[in-house]
Amino acid sequence: MKILGIDVGGSGIKGAPVDTKTGELLAKRYRIETPEKAKPKDVAKVVKKIARHFDWDGAIGCGFPAVIQRGMARSAANIHDSWIGRDVEALFTRYTDCPVRVLNDADAAGLAEMRFGAGHKRSGVVLIITVGTGLGSALFTDGHLVPNTELGHLEIDGQDAETNASDAARQRDDLSWKKWAKRFDVYLHTVDQLFSPDLVIIGGGASKKMHKFANRLTVSVELLPAQLRNEAGIIGGALFAESLRRS
Repeated sequence: MKILGIDVGGSGIKGAPVDTKTGELLAKRYRIETPEKAKPKDVAKVVKKIARHFDWDGAIGCGFPAVIQRGMARSAANIHDSWIGRDVEALFTRYTDCPVRVLNDADAAGLAEMRFGAGHKRSGVVLIITVGTGLGSALFTDGHLVPNTELGHLEIDGQDAETNASDAARQRDDLSWKKWAKRFDVYLHTVDQLFSPDLVIIGGGASKKMHKFANRLTVSVELLPAQLRNEAGIIGGALFAESLRRS
């Protein structure tokens, strides 16, 4: 199946057509900076531009930085608070004139990694942590997604975890990878104690730099870098929308 995958992030919105049988992008991904404040209509206009860039008239799957329940946003992470309670699927469908399915952005990346990446054929409890503007999470048990875990918002030492351990926090505080790793290690120990995963996959932009901090992590769980990296959200969004083509 050929489906347009779109990944809405805090700094950029990216998209490309995807072959959902292979996970291959069928064209060079197209990226537009996320509008300032990331209000609903402004983001919807960017999604429309991406669809038009590819002359798209079929199904679209979209990863989105919020808790998503039946197409509705129930939170807003690194986007405007006015998204909360908004029917994201309906809004994007109206702007693109295409059927759209939407899921949490980290869940989208997780679907891709489990189908085509580092989690392929892995059973047990697998946790994907995306490290970027925030900390995203996707939890799987024997390949089945437990949606909307949002483990980046765990409270650790009185703080929201991502305010201290995301890549944005590393850049904000001008930390070396070595110093940042101490913070991230505390976070990994916390999620390990809560979920006892068999495997943790590190995704997002930080996965490309894992060689700079992996040896500083003391958590005992198996750690692997994500294989699909910045394409994971696009691919996972497309995978989520496969049901639109089947209906």
